[in-house]
Amino acid sequence: MAKMRVEGSFVALITPFNADGSVDFGAFRSLLDWQAANGTSAVLIMGSTGEVSMLSPDERRAIVEQTIRFRDGRMKFFYGCTGNNTDTTIGYLRHAKANGADGAILAAPAYICAAEADIEAFFAEVADAVDLPLGIYNNPPRVKTDLHWDALLRLFRHPNYVILKESTARVGQVAQVLAGKPDATVMCCDSPNLGLVVPTMSLGGHGTANMTGNIDPAGMARLSTPWTTPDQSAVFRETYLRLLPLLHFTYSAINPVAVKSLMKAVGLPAGDLRRPLRGLEAAHLAKGVEIVRAFGLDAQYGWRLAPSLPLAAE
Repeated sequence: MAKMRVEGSFVALITPFNADGSVDFGAFRSLLDWQAANGTSAVLIMGSTGEVSMLSPDERRAIVEQTIRFRDGRMKFFYGCTGNNTDTTIGYLRHAKANGADGAILAAPAYICAAEADIEAFFAEVADAVDLPLGIYNNPPRVKTDLHWDALLRLFRHPNYVILKESTARVGQVAQVLAGKPDATVMCCDSPNLGLVVPTMSLGGHGTANMTGNIDPAGMARLSTPWTTPDQSAVFRETYLRLLPLLHFTYSAINPVAVKSLMKAVGLPAGDLRRPLRGLEAAHLAKGVEIVRAFGLDAQYGWRLAPSLPLAAE
């Protein structure tokens, strides 16, 4: 059976909260509809951008059960299912599959700083346990475990692994993976500091698994289109250079502090960050608002901005 293919903009969605700190499922519906209407190919719900490490197990299960009801066929719905050990991860995967998820994204379990061989074995074991399309998020800045391209290419022989999101700072890692021609979609993080977007797309990558699509989904969809024609490389160049100030802003604080603060400022239904994270200071946030205004995103998306800070969405 052919593997699932996901190309283009794969947005790691924020988790919206109500004023009392509970998950806001009405806001989830609005944000998911907005993403689909603006060209997003897939969403990752409960990734690091979704503050997953601060969600309770009950909240994680409820988010899967409730948000899957909003799927209408325009986007794939993937869920972050990494637990703090192998058995917990398998439990989250089985729950996601039972509730109809299109797939799941997995990172190495955080904090334990396991050896590379142990993490390769972890990815193999969980893939054997649940028949569900899976992605590997190789993210050593967050979890302190890094997978060499040899390990990744071995794992992508597994029929359930369909996506790689690469978040190392090594440009050569992506090149070696693409040279190995895995039967998988190869994407990269959109952080301009990692510098992976240009080489990934130019070498035949299939898109970006990004955070900035939370504030400019149409722009990230344009940036993340695979280069199937020479013209697309020119579109990419223009889009990437134009978006650089926004990319730098969304990564100007630990994910998702900057992007979620900016979403709330322009009137998107994001809610507050979960403590101990706090929103940006006013002077820092004002820089993001000015980028929104300079790019014309307020007019494009129907946001009404006050002269100094934005007030509300229309």
